[in-house]
Amino acid sequence: MKYVLVSLPLAAFSLPAYTDVVASSSSHYTLRHEAVSSLAPDALWNRLVHPESWWSPVHSYSGDAANLSLDPRAGGLWEEEWDGGSVAHGTVLYVKQGEQLRLAAPFGPLQSMAVDVVWTITITPEGTGSKVVFDEVANGSGASNLDKIAGAVDGVKGEAINRLVTVD
Repeated sequence: MKYVLVSLPLAAFSLPAYTDVVASSSSHYTLRHEAVSSLAPDALWNRLVHPESWWSPVHSYSGDAANLSLDPRAGGLWEEEWDGGSVAHGTVLYVKQGEQLRLAAPFGPLQSMAVDVVWTITITPEGTGSKVVFDEVANGSGASNLDKIAGAVDGVKGEAINRLVTVD
């Protein structure tokens, strides 16, 4: 279990984000991340569906988060397009406007490992702000090192949740 300090500049307080690799084996991992934002649920949802505003450019193919987009409807894509290339990071499986987004999302090296990844993002009211939870489950019958990559994915998603809830 890890706790990461999340600074909320517009709030009068900071709360730790909870991040954890819940389970892992050579062919499976489960991650869970939780954080609180000073943004109301509708505002946090609007931020969520614009990953170019919060996703780290370091964890993109192009090095520029402005190249990211998300079409928040079933079958829509979380994609990245740049001069000379593009990648579908995830396909939207389920949307409950303002509350939950679920993607089939084998980001980065997981695509080449032929791993199935389901990432569920849930937003609920928390005081005057919001609580957001990232749940991610990965399975790959042909994969032999998901337990080794789980920590790295956990780090990326931990950074992502912190960037999502932190408002400038």
